[in-house]
Amino acid sequence: MSQVIIQESEAYTNLPDNTLSNYFRNAGEMLAEESLLLGTVVNSIIASQEPLTNKAIIVRLMAALKNTQDAVKCDVIRKTLEIVVNHTTDDI
Repeated sequence: MSQVIIQESEAYTNLPDNTLSNYFRNAGEMLAEESLLLGTVVNSIIASQEPLTNKAIIVRLMAALKNTQDAVKCDVIRKTLEIVVNHTTDDI
């Protein structure tokens, strides 16, 4: 579990928007699944050497939502996407 927390923490420091990172850091266990998903998406973007932007995060989440059949996973993705959209500014 500490490995996941370290990875999430590192992912949050790379986020382009402090409001979003602060929201997830302060949510605690309430958004554990969404937090893990966001960390995975951020790490995936970084690993692919794409610029880490709010748009890139949103596009990845939308693609995941489109390709997921599991209703529970779709709910987690949808909630994460909603949080990202509501807590970030537009990329310029």
